[in-house]
Amino acid sequence: MTCTQAATRITPMTIFQLPVFEEDADPSRRDAMTLEEQLAATEAPKTFVVRFGRMSLIGEYESQGNLRAGCGSKFVVRTHRGIELATMLTTTCPNNACATSVSRKEMREYIDGSGGKDYPFYNRGRVLRIATPDDLHSFTEREADAKGLVVKARQLAKFFNLEMKIVDAEITLETECGVVYYQSETRVDFRELAQDLGAEFRCRIDMRQVGARDEARLVADYERCGQHCCCKNFLKVLKPVSMRSAKQQKATLDPLKISGRCGRLMCCLRYEDQTYKELKAQLPHRKSRVGTMFGPGIVQEGQILTQLVRIKLEEDGREVAVPVEELMDPETCPSPGEHSAYDFGDEPAASDAAEERIPRAERGGSRSKSKRHGSGRRKGGGTAKGGRGPGEKQAGEGEKGDRPTEGGAKKKRRRRRRSGAKGQEGGSPEAKAAGTGEGGSKKKRRRRRRKGGGSGGDSGRGSGGTSGGNAGGGAEG
Repeated sequence: MTCTQAATRITPMTIFQLPVFEEDADPSRRDAMTLEEQLAATEAPKTFVVRFGRMSLIGEYESQGNLRAGCGSKFVVRTHRGIELATMLTTTCPNNACATSVSRKEMREYIDGSGGKDYPFYNRGRVLRIATPDDLHSFTEREADAKGLVVKARQLAKFFNLEMKIVDAEITLETECGVVYYQSETRVDFRELAQDLGAEFRCRIDMRQVGARDEARLVADYERCGQHCCCKNFLKVLKPVSMRSAKQQKATLDPLKISGRCGRLMCCLRYEDQTYKELKAQLPHRKSRVGTMFGPGIVQEGQILTQLVRIKLEEDGREVAVPVEELMDPETCPSPGEHSAYDFGDEPAASDAAEERIPRAERGGSRSKSKRHGSGRRKGGGTAKGGRGPGEKQAGEGEKGDRPTEGGAKKKRRRRRRSGAKGQEGGSPEAKAAGTGEGGSKKKRRRRRRKGGGSGGDSGRGSGGTSGGNAGGGAEG
């Protein structure tokens, strides 16, 4: 069986209306109205708020006839520039046909908060009709003509040697007016350029000078945050942004991170500027004295968003982070000893706190005692190493144990010789002789003891030292 034969055998399927749909079609059997019935019951809006032009200008215009349209619909409107294609934003009538409709009072409040008199808002115009496919086709043709206008304007600017940069251009729907946007740092005489452009495109040419931010509004698309540029999306009045806002909100001043597509400071820095000012006003000044639960201290720095203050305590110099809500008066705050460090699970800190509670006199006495005990141990250790202690006699260790003994013996010998020399210089001859005899005998006894108790290496050195001592004694005698 072929496909054509199988297709001819398929019988069409009949569609039967279910009873439930027949009941819904009857308004007397339903509790709610359909969308068509709701739209027919409402009153047609009298005014529409629309957006038109490359600069996204806003206008509120009255409508002709009973126009009913939703947000985003395309209208053909007559503006102060001519016939243009506009996009509906909302309605300002007191009906509830559209859930996004706003009152005129709310719209005025928004305009006053977004720039006031500088806000590009127009009310001299009228909504003519809802755009038809032919209107949309004409709009596409005008877009193509605007690109040609930009190319021609750049050629003529180069021909007339005008110091200007052609940014963008647009032409109204019925070619009544053409607007050329240019950027220049100086005043430019563009009369000849405008005459030539008007003669070629057969429309009135309006030259508009724009700045760097308006240039970004015309040609830029996305910002580093992933959204459309604020100036292109919703910002109408571009107010200047100060460097103080950038320093206050950013930890770094890298131009690549705080600059927008226009090369200037990003407009979004103004959004949170007021919030940063209010939060910063709650923080104490640097180098000011404040009180905490740990005691008084000096403010080192503060974090605006987290509302934390880093404080250096006066008692021990520690740095702690304290919330702004917990700051106290430095005169009435608790002393460092009153706060228990065990509340934070810090046992070493608790031992330090307990030690701080001890009076300084007692702490000084205990430290001096420990120093004395330590010095006594060191002296005792040195004596044992020198060879007089019992450990030296029993050990008979190697060279490591002998080195400290040699150094100690040499130092003592030098001191004794100097004392003997001083005795020779001053005093009577009898006293010198008596002192020499006694001193010589004491030296001999000590050297003999060392010679007998020391190791082999020490004995040789001791004997040499003894002979030297005897020779010195003989010289003194």
